[in-house]
Amino acid sequence: MKLSKLHNNITLMPHASLIEKYFPALSDKQKEQFGQLLELYPEWNSKINVISRKDIDNLETNHLLHSLGIARFIHFQPGTKIMDLGCGGGLPGIPLAIMNPECSFLLIDRTGKKIQVASEIAKALGLKNIQFRHGDAGEVKEKFDFVVSRAVMPQGDLVRLIRKNISAECHNALPNGLITLKGGELAEELRGLPVSETVELSRYFPEEPFFATKKLAYTPLV
Repeated sequence: MKLSKLHNNITLMPHASLIEKYFPALSDKQKEQFGQLLELYPEWNSKINVISRKDIDNLETNHLLHSLGIARFIHFQPGTKIMDLGCGGGLPGIPLAIMNPECSFLLIDRTGKKIQVASEIAKALGLKNIQFRHGDAGEVKEKFDFVVSRAVMPQGDLVRLIRKNISAECHNALPNGLITLKGGELAEELRGLPVSETVELSRYFPEEPFFATKKLAYTPLV
């Protein structure tokens, strides 16, 4: 995605119109940062593949807006601590960090190149509320209010992996736990877990066909 130029050579940032449509209360800074993402991801993806090259043209809908389904599900209170497990190139963590500047985020992934991309993008955005770690979630000792993840592994496997990282002190409208973005039928995957909630993302983004089969799964762990 290339920047456009006016006749007086002023460069315009890409416009995150869909994000602004569903999140009309964004600040000017947030609008600018989401616009930057529409430039930064294609630029980095041409060097290090973190998003399918067949899908990069659908970046705003299929990746950024998808990540922000979590922001429609829960409004994180200031001071909330969130870990993005298996963040890849920074999704959903980076869009959520833009949306929640008063919360702190740790993004972790086993692939060093992906962490490099995510770190450089966050640096370019000027995000101060986000940290990155190259490694495995089993090595993480810190406590968080929520762990988020985007199609990394089955919900039960994630619960077993990150239960130790969930703080017992709750500060949000929902109990601390695991929030994941998934697709397809989840009944079998969620069977046997603590009472979990499933939300159809088409409820939040009804005019976007991509979300017809996309879901959010929430498992409280305190």
